[in-house]
Amino acid sequence: MARDVLVVEDEPDIRRLVVLHLERDGFRCRTATNGPDALREAKTAVPDLVVLDLMLPELDGLEVCRRLRSDTSTAAVPIIMLTAKSDEVDRVVGLEVGADDYVGKPFSPKELVARVRAVLRRSRPHHAPRVLSAGPVALDPARHAVTLHGRAVELTPKEFDLLQALLEAAGRVLSREHLLNRVWGYARADEIESRTVDVHVRRLRAKLGDAGSRIATVKTVGYRLEADRA
Repeated sequence: MARDVLVVEDEPDIRRLVVLHLERDGFRCRTATNGPDALREAKTAVPDLVVLDLMLPELDGLEVCRRLRSDTSTAAVPIIMLTAKSDEVDRVVGLEVGADDYVGKPFSPKELVARVRAVLRRSRPHHAPRVLSAGPVALDPARHAVTLHGRAVELTPKEFDLLQALLEAAGRVLSREHLLNRVWGYARADEIESRTVDVHVRRLRAKLGDAGSRIATVKTVGYRLEADRA
């Protein structure tokens, strides 16, 4: 079954280029040219993924991303930011508000399609035979649910996959390169900013409250989640 991608881009040539290459790869595309239209399209029929331009008329991409993440019906939809603003601070802000990936203009259409496929692949639930836990944190892969002290915690698809990877490691250190491959689907660390991992870890810690301190930074290597003592 074709996956539904909402392409939000106000520049006609770029919008047509993105749609052309996605449809060639078997995706079904809908489009929007401004922020309010994007939110209406996403609410009318929740897409499998959103390709979202940052610089939009009426409502910019950051605000669209925030609103999609704050709405329970679209909170888990993967979002790829597509923008000419390529400074690190812009990438970090985009990730902070909930984007799953970031592609700067000018871009390779083939790379964009590859990133769409990778994000969709990694956003699917990873079914496991048991609930994973560490202290007050519990993750149920079969239900794609996370609880903290028994209360539900809303995570983005990438945050969920990141937490699952750390829990499954049972206290072992996971390098940024390993996490980029496991969570984002990139075979080489140079395919995406390693800063992406750091941003998502920071967001995950914040959502886990006091339990977030269980995610320890191992200098120059990566991260580990403190497992329960036997």
